[in-house]
Amino acid sequence: MKYLHSMIRVVDLKATMDFFCNKLGLTELGRFDNDAGRFTLVFLAVPGNEEAQVELTWNWDAEQLDGGRNFGHLAYEVDNIYELCERLRDGGVTINRPPRDGHMAFVRSPDGISIELLQKGESLPVAEPWASMPNSGEW
Repeated sequence: MKYLHSMIRVVDLKATMDFFCNKLGLTELGRFDNDAGRFTLVFLAVPGNEEAQVELTWNWDAEQLDGGRNFGHLAYEVDNIYELCERLRDGGVTINRPPRDGHMAFVRSPDGISIELLQKGESLPVAEPWASMPNSGEW
């Protein structure tokens, strides 16, 4: 058995692509538009780790999607959790669970999908502003 991808439904494909690609750093591997089914599939991955993919499913007809928390979360190992959280925060992303321990943080996509960020290897030394930053919302 081999892991292929996780699928999440999205409401605003443009905002979601901006979050995952421009802010989080994933790259688009492929896209499939299905005119008959009225949906688009976009496959994303971390550069250099193309086997672990996220499939974004965007239905062209408007629909209400909520409860992103009931999906669980996607998790990514990162080289420097502080640098990534700073880049995300500078890009307007709320850090819901800051990396106070130098190891783990949570953010949410524009569609409410919880994203867990885990420091690669050992935890980084505890540092400000993260150490004293409170949680914000849910993750």
